[in-house]
This record gives sequence, structure tokens and C-alpha cells, in this order.
Amino acid sequence: MKNIISKKVQAMQPSGIRAFFDLVLGMKEVISLGVGEPDFVTPWSIREAGIYSLEQGFTSYTSNKGLYKLRLGLARFLKHKYGLEYCPDEEMLITVGVSEGVDLALRAIINPGDKIIVPIPSYVSYGPVAELAGAKAVYVDTTKDDFKLTPKSLTKAIDKKVKAVILNYPSNPTGVSYTKRELEGLSKVMIRHNLLCLSDEVYDDLTYDFAHTPLATLKGMKNRVIYLNGFSKGFAMTGWRVGYVCAPREIVAAMTKIHQYTIMCVSITSQMAACEALISGAKSVQEMKREYKRRREFFIDGLNDIGLSCKKPQGAFYAFPSVKHFGLSSLEFSQRLLKDKKVAVVPGTAFGKCGEGYLRMSYASNADNLKEALVRIGDFVRGI
Repeated sequence: MKNIISKKVQAMQPSGIRAFFDLVLGMKEVISLGVGEPDFVTPWSIREAGIYSLEQGFTSYTSNKGLYKLRLGLARFLKHKYGLEYCPDEEMLITVGVSEGVDLALRAIINPGDKIIVPIPSYVSYGPVAELAGAKAVYVDTTKDDFKLTPKSLTKAIDKKVKAVILNYPSNPTGVSYTKRELEGLSKVMIRHNLLCLSDEVYDDLTYDFAHTPLATLKGMKNRVIYLNGFSKGFAMTGWRVGYVCAPREIVAAMTKIHQYTIMCVSITSQMAACEALISGAKSVQEMKREYKRRREFFIDGLNDIGLSCKKPQGAFYAFPSVKHFGLSSLEFSQRLLKDKKVAVVPGTAFGKCGEGYLRMSYASNADNLKEALVRIGDFVRGI
């Protein structure tokens, strides 16, 4: 049989993150700084709610949009936390993580020939998923602007076919975030050019040096922002797969159509656990945040001490150090570090071509692992 596989899928590259994760499987004594996942277990009160829901017999489908109890809880949570007001009936959708939310949003708004601006380095899925939806991804190199999209670089990338921008902050992989003033500068450009924005703010609880500002809270932005968030990072609930989208009702309605035919609904067990997270999870989130911040201070200082130049991330739990002066590509450095010293990191090129010369390292690992990783990396670079 000929031409079985879609040309779009054939052209896609496998995830660079998962490629290194798969290499680590089966290897002994490897310290993995590769996968972006909290090393904390989901707080007990949340786990208990999931267990109790099963004991009570909650094993059915839910509404396609998700449990009303969860949507109502989120509406109250967002209003209290940020002053954001969304109608739980028409402007909210519960998704299988933020990843599904991004996919649904792009498929809901894209027509053939539309362009989507993706600042890079960026999370691995944005460009490929945009292209699967029928858009052309327009990549904007942010390496000369401290890994941030600026009003100038955004304006330069816009033409008549650009429909939306994907913004992720705090960022995976760089850890940078945006102040309210920086977001206001970007919002003025989006309003001037009538652009939508997919704003992925799943790391909002892990912002260290200033308050997180949702883009949708800025003047004139709520009706053009598709607000994406979830429980995976802040609440340490990666495996539960609960995300949510807040957006204008016509966009949520379109996304729900696709969700109906592809996913149906998020697991009811996970949704019941998420309801409890909104009630009792705040203290645990702050405890985890304080620990990440301690690790950030230790790990970033350690990287700089051994010669890997790294700016202090403003959020999330990633370091993005430069290895340009070692004479190895990001891939070569990562492969040799794994082979010689059994430390797994992700080459920066997994996040876009401009990631060459950088590595992503997750400090969502315990202190002993981070200390030992620094020793091994130090030994490695001294031997190059």
C-alpha cells in the first residue's frame, strides 16, 4: 500500500524530550533532569478525594464540558485569585491536560492558510500541533531578547495571514516570565492587529520574583485570549490529566464540538480530585513552590560555578544554560553527558532551532540528586 501515512505526520519530528526519556529507561544510576514533572506526590487530600469518589461509585461519563461542580469551583477560584470572571456554563471547558486544550483551541480557530506566531525556544508541541490544525507556524527567535517576545519582534512577525500568537509563561523550557508592564506592551500590538492569543499559563503558581499577571486581565484582552491552565504543575497532578480552557463562548462552543467527538470527557475520578485541589490544595502548592525556589538558588549558582552560564529563571522549574563555548552541539553534549556521567538532560534544539547551544535541565528533583548531578556535570566539562 502506498501513501498510508499523512504527509504532515511524516514531516513531524518526534518529541526531543521523549526521545531522551526513552534513552534513560533501563539505564542504571542515571540522574534524570530531563522530564518536566514535579518530583512531589499529589497531596494526600487530593488523592483521597479521588479514591473516595471511586468508593462512592462515581465511575460514569460527565458532561462534555466537565463536571459543573469543577467548572463552578474554577470560576470562583479564578475570580478570587486574579479577578477573572468566566461563566462556567458557556466560557469554560475541562480538557485532558493543557495539551488537549492547545490542540482543541488551534483546531477550533484555524482555517487553511492561517499563520500562528510561536516564540522559540518553546514547548515542543506548539508548532507541530498548529501545523496539524492546518496553520503555518511562524517562529520568532527570542534568544537576543532574554528569551522573551517583545512588541518589536511580535510586530515584525505579523502579516495579514497571522491569526494568533501562542504565549507560554512562565516558560517551558527557559523559565522566563513576563511582568504586567511587558504584557501590556504585547497586548497593545495584539489589539492593534486584531490577533487572538493562546495563553498557556500552567506554571502560574510557580512564579518566583513578581506576581503572575494573566493576560486576560489586561484592558481589551479578555475577548481575544484563550486562557489555558491546569492542575499538573502547581498541584503535582501530572498523571491525573486535568486542564481547563477559559475563552469567549463561541470559541469554547467550537472547542467543545471537537472534544465531544474525540475525547468525550475527562476522567470523572480526576475531575473529583481536581475539585478537592481547589478547596484544600493551596497550602501544599505554596510549600512546593518554596522548595522549588530553594532548589533554583542552589542549582543555578552551581551551574554558573562550573562554567555553564545560566540566567536565573523567573518561574517554572527549568534551567536553560548555555554550552556554546564547549565546542559541542547541544545534542552531542547531551549524548556524551548521558553516556559518560549518566546525567540526562534535553538538548535545546528540542525546543526549536534557536535552542542550539543550550540545554534544558529540570530542577524538579530532590536536593541529593541535584548535588550529585552538579558534581557529575562539573567532572564532565573539566574533561572536555
